[in-house]
Amino acid sequence: MLLQVDNLHVHYGAIHALQGISFHIEQGEIVTLIGANGAGKSTALKTICGLLRPTAGAVYFRGQDITRLPAHKIVSLGISQVPEGRRIFAPLTVRENLEMGAYTRSDKREIDESMERVLASFRRL
Repeated sequence: MLLQVDNLHVHYGAIHALQGISFHIEQGEIVTLIGANGAGKSTALKTICGLLRPTAGAVYFRGQDITRLPAHKIVSLGISQVPEGRRIFAPLTVRENLEMGAYTRSDKREIDESMERVLASFRRL
């Protein structure tokens, strides 16, 4: 199992924002979180990424409990969020945006190979 979320609860003060959500994602699956504004989608993602601490429950990545890991350690495992809609990285070029996704990687040759593969797959970039 790639990602497992078990009975996750998150509070903002007295507000019980997430009330026991559970789901799992297998390798190769594409999963979406759908819900109304305020349903807890962003809270769930922030908690998985280590930006919020759950009051109960657990998050596992490839069998490892990552519930209490700091966000920078979770990023190094390959888990992160990509902002959409707010154009956070709008001033950057396409290449610079792609390079942002490789900042935890140290092998320049592998980064260059990945960049070429992406640019070959998406020629309009």
